[in-house]
Amino acid sequence: MNVLLVYPRFPDTFWSFKHALRFIRKTAALPPLGLVTIAAMLPPEWHKRLVDVNIRELTDADLAWADYVFISAMIVQRESAQEIIARCKQAGRPVVAGGPMFTAEPELFPDVDHFVLNEAEVTLPRFLADLARGAPERMYRSHEFPDIERTPAPMWELLQLDHYASMSVQYSRGCPYNCDFCNITTLFGHRPRVKSAPQMINELEGLYRLGWRGPIFFVDDNLIGNKRRLKQELLPALIEWRRGKVNMAFNTEASINLADDPQLMELMVQAGFTTVFIGIETPDSESLAEANKRQNTRRDLAADIRRIQRAGLQVQGGFIIGFDNDTPSIFQRQIDFIQRTGVVTAMVGLLNALPGTRLYERLRQEGRLLTQTTGDNSDGTTNIVPMMDPEVLREGYRAVVRYIYAPRPYYERVKTFLREYGQPVSKVPLDREYLMAFFRAAWRLGLLGAERVEYWRLLLWTALRRPRLVPMAVTLAIYGYHFRTVSQLNVR
Repeated sequence: MNVLLVYPRFPDTFWSFKHALRFIRKTAALPPLGLVTIAAMLPPEWHKRLVDVNIRELTDADLAWADYVFISAMIVQRESAQEIIARCKQAGRPVVAGGPMFTAEPELFPDVDHFVLNEAEVTLPRFLADLARGAPERMYRSHEFPDIERTPAPMWELLQLDHYASMSVQYSRGCPYNCDFCNITTLFGHRPRVKSAPQMINELEGLYRLGWRGPIFFVDDNLIGNKRRLKQELLPALIEWRRGKVNMAFNTEASINLADDPQLMELMVQAGFTTVFIGIETPDSESLAEANKRQNTRRDLAADIRRIQRAGLQVQGGFIIGFDNDTPSIFQRQIDFIQRTGVVTAMVGLLNALPGTRLYERLRQEGRLLTQTTGDNSDGTTNIVPMMDPEVLREGYRAVVRYIYAPRPYYERVKTFLREYGQPVSKVPLDREYLMAFFRAAWRLGLLGAERVEYWRLLLWTALRRPRLVPMAVTLAIYGYHFRTVSQLNVR
């Protein structure tokens, strides 16, 4: 059996980092972790080929070679997925689809031959068994949350590693919280399930043996969902594994209550974590309560962010505008909060209702759903009828995005962060790629860019005040160029 695994294209979004990747001559930010994990679950005698269309085009020769095409995607990749499925049907190749987008909205893809949905550890074996006896069904679903300690290591060898800016691994699934707008608990449940420490070391060692030395993203929606096992098992194992290794900085996602545990933060930094994405959402307590964001209420969010930054972890923040409780004052409040806390990578989006969430069901009953969400958190669109006047909401959102990524406030925010940031354990070696990125940034941002004055002021300030953080200052300047470009293209 020849199986072609295809990953659809990401549009130009906040998280694509498309415009930043050019500085380091990379093609994509992250690999298709789901597909290379699926590949490891398929029969070993099958021939497997991966096409990430973010890296290279899907060719007619690829389709001619394949007996089956497996495709996985997120909602933001919907348009590309539809194009790929159409090509497969035209070539007469059966399509097997899975992953979060197809699990959420299978009805939008009538040309898919077989849906293998929810968690593949449960549904994929059923499909393979039926396929072996010549009677595969069209739909495979499950509400079971499997033990992921049995999940095999991804087939990293299918990837063209040198095209990616970062690798990704998964330690846990599930989240103990139940935010109204989030579909994670629908997909993966409330009880966080984790892999064993030896299992994770084996995955990391596989990447290391293949020569990977770049950043690694732990894609868990909440790394600290099971603090006991994280602190007692994984982090000590990572600290030991990291000895003698340079670079390979880790980043992840977690909830704001990370700030309550100094020991946990210290262990994460020792293990090589440098960055954590946190769903901050809003400084408005009533909107947090509306969204059932309990972990963010009754606390000083700004003080929490500073504690995490001082521990040596950069806070990347997710922010949402358009809750029912929001008034026009929220626009300036979001700007003030982001600037004051030094959350440099601030993803600000309008509230959207994802299928499977409590928000989606409530708004459906209220007749306030408009269409499918684009899945792009920062394109300035929403699929709901807001309580605020829609034009006021749209213009206020535009004002927030225009301001926070304008050169002067953005660079001021970088300095605010660098003042607070504790020293990371993971070092960035001054290799050829970094030096070339530095010179490209000096040319594009320092000489040609609208921010050239702010760029050189930042580098001078950092060299004098925090000289060991100059590489990070350059990186954040490049990120700012990407965010500003995306916002100008998408939010008009």
